Amino acid sequence: MLSKIYSYGISGLEAYPVTIEVDVSNGLPATIIVGLPDNAVKESKERVRAAIKKSGYKFSAQRITVNLSPADIKKEGSSFDLAIALGVLAATEQCNPEFLKDFLILGQLSLDGHIQPIQGSLTIALSIPPKKFRGIILPAANAVEAAVTERVPIYPVRSLTEVVNFLQAVESIDPLTIDPGALFNRGNHYDMDFSDVKGQTHVKRGLEIAAAGGHNCLLIGPPGSGKTMLAKRLATILPDMTFDESLETTKIHSVVGLIPPNGGLLTQRPFRSPHHTASDVALVGGGSIPKPGEVTLSHNGILFLDELPEFNRNVLEALRQPLEDHHVTIARATKTLRFPAQCMLVCAMNPCPCGWYTDPKKNCQCSPHQIQKYMGKISGPLLDRIDIHLDVPSLKSIELLSAPPNESSKDIKSRTTRARDIQQERFAKTSLFANAQMTHRQIKEHCQLNDDSKKLLKRAIDELGLSARAHDKILKISRTIADLDEKTAILTEHVAEAIQYRSLDRNWWA
Repeated sequence: MLSKIYSYGISGLEAYPVTIEVDVSNGLPATIIVGLPDNAVKESKERVRAAIKKSGYKFSAQRITVNLSPADIKKEGSSFDLAIALGVLAATEQCNPEFLKDFLILGQLSLDGHIQPIQGSLTIALSIPPKKFRGIILPAANAVEAAVTERVPIYPVRSLTEVVNFLQAVESIDPLTIDPGALFNRGNHYDMDFSDVKGQTHVKRGLEIAAAGGHNCLLIGPPGSGKTMLAKRLATILPDMTFDESLETTKIHSVVGLIPPNGGLLTQRPFRSPHHTASDVALVGGGSIPKPGEVTLSHNGILFLDELPEFNRNVLEALRQPLEDHHVTIARATKTLRFPAQCMLVCAMNPCPCGWYTDPKKNCQCSPHQIQKYMGKISGPLLDRIDIHLDVPSLKSIELLSAPPNESSKDIKSRTTRARDIQQERFAKTSLFANAQMTHRQIKEHCQLNDDSKKLLKRAIDELGLSARAHDKILKISRTIADLDEKTAILTEHVAEAIQYRSLDRNWWA
């Protein structure tokens, strides 16, 4: 007998429909899976056989052929286990096949018949055409995540027996209903705050500008000056995610399995901090089966690279295209995938190998050649793509011992949010949402300078030897500073402050 079940697979960050056909016929006992299955799918026959037996059903000693259609697309993962098991039961007349056509089936099986969570349930729920199915039957651990779309009823299940009884109308399962707005409005609660940071007023100002305009930034200073501490608190002053951003971010994390069991929408902006031994594939994505990298997992959030010169040069160079285009394109012989990469790049580094080159109280042990070699690990084109360079000096004793009231993240965030609102109004008719994304044409439109500002910028270009990209970065930063001041025009003091944030253009290590 032939049975037909409907499921979905994941390719990159997108979902596609998969029809599972199961045929049971006479012949030598064997279970064969065709349709370009990967190893995880091939191994499902052992999980299915054990789960069916442990659940009290019979596994036929006949020839079982499972076809995954379309047959020309590689099938990956273990989310087809439950659908294959139900197909086998329907083909052996232990389950009514008429009920199967109304539902989308997803789930990974344990050997004892319990249903384990899968990856990409939100992506699949977003891809299903409305009213095509009566509902989705999937693991209970993924139910909240999938239900936020409100596109199709979600039926959470925990075991194979429960699914069969539901399809046979032996027992009922109520579809899960949730309020996506309530999940989204839970509020962001951080364990850290900018009020924890002593001193570093100049750096805090720079990070406020970076957060307001979505600018990439680089923190340079000796060990213990607070670079990592400041970077980790940057997320606390970023404007809250919109519902669409939250949905988009959750979708990416769902595909790679980073949503916790029974988790729903991600409401905090991602903060990813890969180790400096990470490969270029780990950072930007790829592999034989292309997967998103850290730059995509940081989408709508922050990618923090600590000890920047310690990363391999080829890894850092791989970041150049994502930083410029805000997406990653992975090309393979059979397909080309595109992953979003709209994130803020935040980097931290020492000024030299020993770390004390700029410290006034400690002697640097590095030779000029060592310092140049160390700084040379970061290419000029990559530095050009980092908008703001911030010097983070060692704290003085009076700053460490005194306890003046420091501004909280909440206060700073109110200003960055107000500046971002101005930008969203400015770019309302475009796909942009922050000044850092402006193209050259938009810079000419929104970053007009008066004569005094032009003279100041011309002098900076001549003396510092700024590139055309650095010139545009200064204009973008100036625009953001003006937005923080709620000024329509860019003033000379805005340009002067923006120029200060290009310290590496001075080649102080040469």
